[in-house]
Amino acid sequence: MAIPTPHIEAAELGIIAKTVLMPGDPLRAKFIADTYLTDVVQFNNVRNMFGYTGNYKGKKVSVMGSGMGMASIGIYSYELYAFYGVEDIIRIGSAGSYAKDVNLYDIILAKDAWSESSYAKTQSGYSCDVTYPSAELNAEIAATAAKLGLAISESRVHSSDVFYRENFDEYKEINSKHGCSCVEMESFALFANAKVLNKRAACVLTISDSLVTHEKTSSEERQNAFTKMMELVLEAIKV
Repeated sequence: MAIPTPHIEAAELGIIAKTVLMPGDPLRAKFIADTYLTDVVQFNNVRNMFGYTGNYKGKKVSVMGSGMGMASIGIYSYELYAFYGVEDIIRIGSAGSYAKDVNLYDIILAKDAWSESSYAKTQSGYSCDVTYPSAELNAEIAATAAKLGLAISESRVHSSDVFYRENFDEYKEINSKHGCSCVEMESFALFANAKVLNKRAACVLTISDSLVTHEKTSSEERQNAFTKMMELVLEAIKV
C-alpha cells in the first residue's frame, strides 16, 4: 500500500515520528500537542482523527488519536507501523477499575492484555487470548516512573469489545479468573499488530471510573486532567 493510506493523509515518510503516543480521543491528542510539544505540524485530519508531530525536550514525537475499540486502533496502528516507519506506539488511555485497591487516577502499565476478542485470530491466526507489550518498552516506562517518583502498577488489563455489557457483574469473574485489574478496549489489538510487524508497543492507562465503587471522572477530566500519565510517557521516549 502506498502513502497516503486510506485513513492517514500524511504523504511523506518522516512526517510522523518513530514514536507515536495514541490516546483514544483525538481531542486528547490535540491537548497533548498544544500543551507539551513545540514546532507542531498536523499530519492528519481524515475523519477528524487528529495527528500531530512536534518536539518534546529535543525529541521528535508524534501523537494521534486511535478512536474507540480494537477495530479502530487496529487500523491506525497497522498503517503507522507498516507504511509510515513507526517503531513504537504507546497507547495512553482511560480504564475502568475491577478491584477495590485500584482507584481513580491510579496509573496502570499493562503487563499484558486478556480478551475475548477474535481480532488477533482473524488478523493473523493468533488463537491465544492474551497478547503482550514490548518488555523492553515497558521497562523503559517503569524506569522513568521510578526516576520521576511516580507510583504506577504493572498488571494485566481486560481489553473488551463491549462497553455496555448486559451482565454487569461479569467483571467480577474476569477479575478473579483472569487476573485483570481494569478494563479498556484497545491494547489487545495494538499488541497483536506489534507482534505481527515486529514492532514495539506499550499501554499506559489512567483509571477514570470504578465498576466496584461506581466513582467516575467527567469527559473533560478524561480529556485534560490525565497529565501525569502524559508526562510519564513523554519523558520515557528515547531520542
